[in-house]
Amino acid sequence: MATHVHSQPRYTKRLMIRPFKRRDVAAMHEAVKASIDDLQPWLPWAEGYDRGVAQRFIRESVGAWSEGRAFDFTIRAIDDPNRHIGNVSVWPTSQQNSIGEVGYWIRSDETGKGFGAEATTRAMQIGFEELDLHKVQLRIAVGNVASDRIAEKLGFVMEGTLRDEVRIGARWLDHTVWSMLEREWWTQRDRHRAEGTIS
Repeated sequence: MATHVHSQPRYTKRLMIRPFKRRDVAAMHEAVKASIDDLQPWLPWAEGYDRGVAQRFIRESVGAWSEGRAFDFTIRAIDDPNRHIGNVSVWPTSQQNSIGEVGYWIRSDETGKGFGAEATTRAMQIGFEELDLHKVQLRIAVGNVASDRIAEKLGFVMEGTLRDEVRIGARWLDHTVWSMLEREWWTQRDRHRAEGTIS
């Protein structure tokens, strides 16, 4: 299993994903503020969100990338590269077993356009083909139907439910665990290529 990936932008048919830069704070902050009502029910970091959260995330993201702990990407439309559409990340969770995880969110006024599935497919390619993962997982809060649809569309298999996995404020959320194996990725790769989500 590899521990580093290159820091050049990656492209899909409509999107560019690239590592965060410190100057991305304002664009990410604007996207989160515009989407906060939709993010808060599912993501712990959205509770009490302010600009400082965005600054810390990007600072920590740069450090995590250089250490090979996590690879966070800003999602941008190719025809509007200054506007932050959302985040997608891939990170190793087990070096010994070559397992990693992908996470994503899309700003509220860009949902329903397939951007989440497109960016996640490109992140899966990084996981399987650059990090040499054997298995990629998604963890999705129970009730987050939009994220479930992405997992289903991309061919992930739901493995089960983790009870009281994440605490948000006073609430505990169950999470479903979805996975894809390396051999399953390779059987789907040509379809993704034909759709233009990977090269």
